[in-house]
Amino acid sequence: MKLSIVATLYKSAPYLNEFYERASTTAKQLVGDDFEIVLVNDGSPDNSLDLAVKLTEQDSHVVVVDLSRNFGHHKAMMTGLAHAKGERVYLIDSDLEEEPEWLMLFSGQMDMERCDVVYGVQERRKGSWFERWSGQWYYRFFKALTGLALAENIVTARLMTRRYVEALLLHEEREVFMAGLWHITGFDQRPHIIKKHNTSETTYTFRSKMSLLVNSVTSFSNAPLVNIFYIGVSISLFALTYIAYLVTHWLFLSKPLSGWTSVMASIWLLGGMIISFIGVVGIYLSKIFSETKQRPYTIVRQIYAKQ
Repeated sequence: MKLSIVATLYKSAPYLNEFYERASTTAKQLVGDDFEIVLVNDGSPDNSLDLAVKLTEQDSHVVVVDLSRNFGHHKAMMTGLAHAKGERVYLIDSDLEEEPEWLMLFSGQMDMERCDVVYGVQERRKGSWFERWSGQWYYRFFKALTGLALAENIVTARLMTRRYVEALLLHEEREVFMAGLWHITGFDQRPHIIKKHNTSETTYTFRSKMSLLVNSVTSFSNAPLVNIFYIGVSISLFALTYIAYLVTHWLFLSKPLSGWTSVMASIWLLGGMIISFIGVVGIYLSKIFSETKQRPYTIVRQIYAKQ
């Protein structure tokens, strides 16, 4: 099979039929009849699954992978890639913010530059000023802690060769952060500037974004643990210096120091830092706990395809 188009479904019912039509048309223009469309239902609460199953009954090119519950966007994408069979795999969101027609552009660039991946990059990040500002600082923060320079403002849409997809699927961690895995998998990856549309309200809440930030940093770096050590050493050195100052003051000046406020402030400060540091260690321990159990990161309930 020459081409697989992989997309996840979550509250995708309003866009699914149009996505299917546009994706099918583009795939036929590129590879004729030798393609498949793999749709992964990530526990969508609407009728996305019913609509997708109807598509499998009408078109043998469509395959629906129904997950047993909602596992998350990134894990659903990895599951879709695992079920894709094409020599080239086009990963894209189904909400039409990313255009199925980009496949033609990505394919042309891949043929011309002979690379393994062509991925979309927003010329200007969509959303409010806060979303653009927070996104910019996220990439800087991630690079500072992990040393990995991720491409900024990347989107899901990307065309990949079979050898790259197989290499990507070698990663078996249970806490999946796709942007990081795309980067560390290596191979020859080239950007393509695109303009992402704004057709739907994002399903990423502030809580999920913060969870993604914590997961991404702790999955690819031990810098927080190292920083805890250095902060602890710095506080200890400061404390020793202050103790020496107090002893000197008591020996030579014989004047009691008034400092109840500073003492209480120091206790609260150090108490808060200790609790937060224990929390950081706890995050890493929870990841070790998750990995050692070797649970599957998704469970497939059923696969729908026309025989």
